[in-house]
Amino acid sequence: MLLCLTANHRNASLDVLERLSVGAPTATRALVQDEIFVSGAVVLATCSRFEAYLDIDEPLTGGEAVAVESVVEAMAQASDVSPDLLRASVAVHQGADAAAHLFAVTSGLESVVVGEDEISGQVRRALEDARTDGLTSGELERLFQKATHTSRGVRNRTQLRGAHRSLVRLALELASSRVADWAAARIVLVGTGRYAARTVDALRARGAGDVHVFSPSGRAEGFAVQRGLLPVADFAAAAAQADVVITCTADAVVHADAFVPGRRMLVIDLGLPRNVDPAVGEVAGVELLDLETIRLHAPLEEFSAHTDARAIVGDAATEFAADREAGPAITALRGEVLKVVDDEIARARARGAGDDVEAALRHLAGVLLHKPSVRIRELAVEGRIDDVRGALELLHGLSVEIPGAGDDELWATA
Repeated sequence: MLLCLTANHRNASLDVLERLSVGAPTATRALVQDEIFVSGAVVLATCSRFEAYLDIDEPLTGGEAVAVESVVEAMAQASDVSPDLLRASVAVHQGADAAAHLFAVTSGLESVVVGEDEISGQVRRALEDARTDGLTSGELERLFQKATHTSRGVRNRTQLRGAHRSLVRLALELASSRVADWAAARIVLVGTGRYAARTVDALRARGAGDVHVFSPSGRAEGFAVQRGLLPVADFAAAAAQADVVITCTADAVVHADAFVPGRRMLVIDLGLPRNVDPAVGEVAGVELLDLETIRLHAPLEEFSAHTDARAIVGDAATEFAADREAGPAITALRGEVLKVVDDEIARARARGAGDDVEAALRHLAGVLLHKPSVRIRELAVEGRIDDVRGALELLHGLSVEIPGAGDDELWATA
């Protein structure tokens, strides 16, 4: 059973998202390693959402709620959030609903800036991290691969293609009312990761050229050389001369004492957890633009999702659920046919037949199985998997258990 717990810009405060991004990954790792009912987990934490996708062994009747409560309590404890607050701040999706949600997320349809072009890479890296930690399962691998495929379909078949929307660009659009001329602005960038690289690209698209980079971990020089920037070793000294400071790093928190009171400056915090202490916004002359402010000003109408993109996501979710239902039936049919083929190969070898006879029989079996396998998937998509089960029992005497539990949403808050 697939289970998704999601907290995002629509249903959770930035504080809850921040706490989850720090503590919940540890909780999911412990659930996989210690709990017998959790066989895999992938955690996606970005600046505007936290998602935990779990592969849970099919529970006993009525056990779904127990599984959800166990996960919520573990994450609440690890994140220092009360279970009641966490329940009020997350939506829980199960089965096909979890798949549909991930496909929409990966396609950028659930982002602060709908259609953003960064989330698909973040989803891919979340799966890679889970693989590295040994936390994935076959079902989660299939789910996330389908999500990536769906995202490509949305990009290639809808007007969202090539839109180059991102939270960074939205932040700079909002900041443009405070920055008269980006080309004349002195900018200090804190961070050297992928998000920092995206930020550099977005700044240059607006004409910024005087960009300095600071890295709490000491990687500023290499990052600066690669991108034609100016590295700085002393953040406070650089900030004292800056017009704009942009933070996007996981390595540091900037405090108020790093800024000179009275000097006009714009600080943009793109980090989660926060890179900038909220007290910075109280320093005289300093204006703080953080994720909370950015998401409140997202131009929802301009970036609204297209109906055809939603349709692609819906079709993909239906196909994913149908493939899961069709799998046992196809496996049972293949097993029956290949058993007959193996018996015939054994008899042929007893009569002196060579490898060419075995190859021919196996090829014939593959040809004969192809069309029924395709038709089983088609019937599953049409919601006629019971017809498949009846046909296999009638024609082959096969009793097939079709996975049907876990397709309803347990509970959700929006």
